[in-house]
Formats: sequence, structure tokens, C-alpha cells
Amino acid sequence: MQQLFTHPRFGGEIREVYARIKSYYSRKVSRYGATPLGVDWSCVPAQELRFMQLVKLCDFSVPFSLNDLGCGYGALLTYLAKRYSDTEVDYLGIDLAPAMVRKAERLWGSAGHRKFVVGHSSPRIADYSVASGIFNVKLDQPIARWERFVAFTLQGMAEASRHGFAVNFMGSLPKANENPSILYRTPVEPWIRYGEQELGCSVELLTNYGLHEMTLLLRK
Repeated sequence: MQQLFTHPRFGGEIREVYARIKSYYSRKVSRYGATPLGVDWSCVPAQELRFMQLVKLCDFSVPFSLNDLGCGYGALLTYLAKRYSDTEVDYLGIDLAPAMVRKAERLWGSAGHRKFVVGHSSPRIADYSVASGIFNVKLDQPIARWERFVAFTLQGMAEASRHGFAVNFMGSLPKANENPSILYRTPVEPWIRYGEQELGCSVELLTNYGLHEMTLLLRK
């Protein structure tokens, strides 16, 4: 997947990708509010099971800063408060959809060690970055364009993280079950190679946690 995002047309492509994602999730949160369905997850337990994998990247024995890309209404903060309330986390949530950020700010406020911004990448470097599910819903975008977006986003997360970052992907289905879909399903091996060879990270793969997906922990 080398040089996926260097094509001169990618500037226009990435803006179109962002616009479609923003529109899709703005409709979701408008319809379902600050709930798992509002960010296209089925339920709280499945949502928190994903969070559990992603934050295995972090060292909770010391305070740290965390970027949450595609933060939605800030559900990760609920999980952190329940499981790791003794650790000070300097949290920044970033989301493309202003409606999501408004929901998050109403729920959590935006001051001190907890802030939210509208955007497609983090405006700061943090100790860690995580992104839950942001690569899953490609809508009707061509696969090649979507994978350029994924690679571009992973590079941005690497640049915004001192120690490492974590993301998840939906797994491939058996060929008999493959249908045209708005979802992006992928073998994980190409993204492991991308993390190792292009981003210079060591990559840990997490699977078999009860969902048909996988989590990558990418450490600098």
C-alpha cells in the first residue's frame, strides 16, 4: 500500500470522503442522539468491548494525553471513568461532524483535561491516539479511494502520537457471504505491513474478543 495518498487528485478525494462521512454521522446523531446507535454501534457492551481493546495500548500507571479521533459524543470518556478513574487522562476528542461535537460538549463540557474539536485530524501531539470504527462505513466510495483515506488517516495518527496509536477494522467475510456493501471489510495483513514498513511501528494484532473484527496496536 505504498504511496496510496500521493496521487494529485487525492486532495479532492479526501475532501469528498470527509464530506460524506460528516453527512452520514450527522444524520445518525440527529436521529438517535447520544447513544451507540447515534454513532452506528449496536449497543453499549459491544462499544465498550472495542474500547477495552484499543486502550490496551495505554499505560494507566501514569498520567497521559489521549487523542480520540472520530470521538462521536465522547462515549470513550464514560468507559475510562468506569474503569480507570484513578488515572489522569488529558483527553481531546476530534470529530468531523459538528453535531457530534456539540453533543459531546453538552454531555461533558470542554475545559481542563477534557476538550472536543471539529476536525479530521488532531491539532496536537499526544502520548496516544485511538480511533474506534472510523474505517468501517465507506458508503458508496470506491475501495481504492477508501484505502487511500485509511492510509492517510493512519499516517496522521502516527504523526500525532508520541508512543503509539490504536485502530480497529472489520474482518472479511467468507466469499459466499460477500455482497456489495457500504461497509469496509478487509484482511488485516496489508495494514499490518503498512504500519510496520511505511509508518515504522511495531504492530500487535488483537483478535478473538467476541466480535468479527480486529484491533491493531501500533507502537513507535
